[in-house]
Amino acid sequence: MRAALTAAYRALGAAGLIAGSAGNVSVRDGAGMLISPTGTSPERIDEAGIVGMALDRAAPRASSEWALHGRLYAARPEFQAIVHTHADACTALACLGEGLPAFHYEVLVFGGGDVRCAPYTTFGTPALAAVTVAAMEGRWACLLGNHGMIAAGATLEKAMGNAVHLERLCRQYLLARAAGRPRLLTGVEVAEALVRFRTYHAGASGG
Repeated sequence: MRAALTAAYRALGAAGLIAGSAGNVSVRDGAGMLISPTGTSPERIDEAGIVGMALDRAAPRASSEWALHGRLYAARPEFQAIVHTHADACTALACLGEGLPAFHYEVLVFGGGDVRCAPYTTFGTPALAAVTVAAMEGRWACLLGNHGMIAAGATLEKAMGNAVHLERLCRQYLLARAAGRPRLLTGVEVAEALVRFRTYHAGASGG
């Protein structure tokens, strides 16, 4: 699993979602988790640097956002992997303090009629973990105000896919906003699409 986590971090860097050390990736590991180390980058990360730790106690060299990952795993048993990045489009929208509305039916794969934006809270703190858990309720991803994004999955591959998918949708939404006023799906259209996803698309979300 350390090899897979290392490869995932490098792949997110190659995809442009992690630049420098602005991002972290974890997987559930029994009662604890494996997480990328603090201060690493896609170019420098290696298996030896991956940190194994409990969900609720700091560990040497662990990412500064370890509490964010730990609280989400504790609150959401279905989460098996988590990706946090400062991807450009997600961060741009988060810096507007806005979530991603249902401008496109693919937004619904994250579990509901929108992707929420958690209010800004100091990075690396228990407070950030708390507001993120709230913003992720019933969802597989959220934006973090003036910060970035976070995506989870039932597998590491799913979490990575959700991160890439959210970045693409945020970019499309910002492009639509730049050109005019996007039409949002109505409540009826959202409900119909959610039913369709449950029967047709087992969820780009989690499983």
